[in-house]
Amino acid sequence: MTIADADGAARPALEADERPAGHARPDRDRDWVTDLAGAGARHEEALRELRELLVRACRHQVWHLRAQLPGVGAVVLEELVEGAADEALVAVLARLDTFEGRSRFTTWAYKFGILHAANEVRRRAWATREVCLPDDAAWTDTAAGPEHHAEAADLAAAVASALSDALTPYQRRIAVALLLDQVPIDVLAERLGTTRGALYKTLSVARTRIRHHLTATGHLSSAGPPAGAPTSGETP
Repeated sequence: MTIADADGAARPALEADERPAGHARPDRDRDWVTDLAGAGARHEEALRELRELLVRACRHQVWHLRAQLPGVGAVVLEELVEGAADEALVAVLARLDTFEGRSRFTTWAYKFGILHAANEVRRRAWATREVCLPDDAAWTDTAAGPEHHAEAADLAAAVASALSDALTPYQRRIAVALLLDQVPIDVLAERLGTTRGALYKTLSVARTRIRHHLTATGHLSSAGPPAGAPTSGETP
């Protein structure tokens, strides 16, 4: 069954128990971890129900993010749903031993579907986009207002200096791609043949080196934001 959005695009209808506000159906009397880790009829039934749940989660997320995929029709979106559900199913089964029971198992598992569906949409959106990884990083702040132009220009120069002097070429490419160009980390990991964990580690080291550089040049205090930057309502 499908329904039409305000823009006329058709999308699958969500049944009452598939809506985000109540996505986790009651677990009833099933011991999900035991059934999924076991064998036999209960295992097969639990596996089937889990995949159905993940398909619903992935379908909700893919259609929610469909604006990121202009020109992509329902057939392709459903292919993304199925692929994401398969990946989410593998991920849930691999992490059964991490489920702590602080929420319903279905609520916990549903989040895997949301995550993997979002990853699939990002991969598709970036499939034909080039990821530039230049050896040199030229970064400037073009959004500063006139009243803060001098401070912004000085800070921009300091950050550019930190990118150039404090980082290795590889760290600089990763920092520019993830922080400035906003390349999704899973897309960058795939393009570079590495893992998200490795990129997170590189980015963490790069941020630390940039912070130390800005502290040494007086643009960042050890207990506050860069000199001249607003201090209220902002996240570092």
